[in-house]
Amino acid sequence: MESTKTIQIKILNPDFELVETMQKYSDGMNYVSEVVFQNGKVIPAMKLQKMVYSHLRENIGLKSQVSCNIPRQVVGSYKTLLEQIKCKKTKWQKLNYTPSSMTLSYKRDYTITEDSVSITTFSSGRKIYQIQNYDYAKQYFKEPWKFAASKVTKHDDGDYYFHLTVSQEIEEPAIEEASNFMGVDVGINYLAVASTTDKKCKFFAGGEIKNKRNIYSKMRARLQSKGTLSAKRILKHLTGKEQRFMKDVNHCISKSIIKFALQENVSVVGLEDLTNIRDTTNVRKKQRYLHNSWAFRQLQSFIEYKAKQVGILVEYVNPEYTSQTCNRCNHISKNNRKGLRFHCEACGFEMNADLNGARNIEHRTRDFRYSVESQGCLSTIHTDNLS
Repeated sequence: MESTKTIQIKILNPDFELVETMQKYSDGMNYVSEVVFQNGKVIPAMKLQKMVYSHLRENIGLKSQVSCNIPRQVVGSYKTLLEQIKCKKTKWQKLNYTPSSMTLSYKRDYTITEDSVSITTFSSGRKIYQIQNYDYAKQYFKEPWKFAASKVTKHDDGDYYFHLTVSQEIEEPAIEEASNFMGVDVGINYLAVASTTDKKCKFFAGGEIKNKRNIYSKMRARLQSKGTLSAKRILKHLTGKEQRFMKDVNHCISKSIIKFALQENVSVVGLEDLTNIRDTTNVRKKQRYLHNSWAFRQLQSFIEYKAKQVGILVEYVNPEYTSQTCNRCNHISKNNRKGLRFHCEACGFEMNADLNGARNIEHRTRDFRYSVESQGCLSTIHTDNLS
């Protein structure tokens, strides 16, 4: 199993050659994007590469490896667009790229040491840039970590960073041999609730964070109502500040969840497959902002990559009725849940609603083991008693 990590390292001496190279890169991205857009559908990456390679090399002047990377990257972006179209979130449109990010292949486009990074520039060949490395990051410059395709990115504050991606192979535990599982329910009232096979649990409260995000929401509404240029600048800064805040929160929670999993000797962490959750749930108007801006997928992805780093498997399970199912008798009813409490109308079992959800996720993750052993497929949920 491959464990991957990205480290942000500040470039101390960006210059015209680096800025020019990123501009040429975005020119190439926008040209390829126009080709895909005019085609009216996604073109396979290899076919697209053959269509645009000569133009990228001869007319824009890009290097060989970059001319191969760009079509793959553009195809990936348009595939994401197609997923959004399927969810009726947007329509077919041309994707535009700014000179704020550039992907580089290791050895062909860049090499790196603890003190500097060597980047192939458009007009000056290889140039060495000094980097501000951190003590915690230096561990990733040694075996067993290996460098992979990475990015140069211009942040909103105007500084340039090298987003170094490293990976290592770690032993993957066989799910058939797993004995202790953990389900994690993510939400708004509790940002996460974790429960193990032996009923150990951990809560991550979200009340204080929800209040802070409500403050952000009110500030945003006030700025949007003004509509002035200064208000728009502040609004952009506020949005970035909130995103950084939530990212930090999600990092801290995911770190604590995996620490808890290690303490309880958990082999497999179960998460709900919440794809398109915003399109399939109804919430009150006052709750809509919190729900639609909720970074649940980011939290899940942080849990997943932190789990992989320590050799813990992650499985995504069907989320249907996890909040309505009694984890004791399996009775399903929308009447079972009333706010923060779960009370089974069939057997009378009562507990915290999010903990009940986490235990149902753990059950389904555990069922996955037996379905793999017996027939190699996911178990299905029965809803005959749904009311």
